[in-house]
Amino acid sequence: MKITIGRSDKADFPELSLSEIDLKVDSGAYTSSIHCSNIKEISINSQPFIQFTLLDPEHPFYNNKEFKFKNYASKIVKSSNGISEMRFMVLTEIVIFNKTYPIYLTLSERKDMKFPILLGRKFLNKKFVIDTAKKDLSHKLKNKNK
Repeated sequence: MKITIGRSDKADFPELSLSEIDLKVDSGAYTSSIHCSNIKEISINSQPFIQFTLLDPEHPFYNNKEFKFKNYASKIVKSSNGISEMRFMVLTEIVIFNKTYPIYLTLSERKDMKFPILLGRKFLNKKFVIDTAKKDLSHKLKNKNK
């Protein structure tokens, strides 16, 4: 049975040290994305890594922590304005509705966006049904169980 998710919510990303971060459910987006900056490929002991800082200094959850992922890929993403760009993508975990799921996140500079995280169709598919009249269903469930 699919879980009902609202138009926006809060979730945890333990590997990224993020708790109760705002996210927008975006059925128009294929992939999920997270706002970050200083995205660059680096080499450690001749091994390729992707390095980035989550969010930006204006965000209340900003901690200036640099993350490095060995397992990453790049993919072409077409944004809502129709422009295609190459983005890096990492595999991490999301905790939503008290359950942990694997999730692919593309790294995107979303500075002007209200929500630092977008959940796209690839993640939502076969797990969730969207009720646009509701929001924060997972967050309310989490707080109810405390």
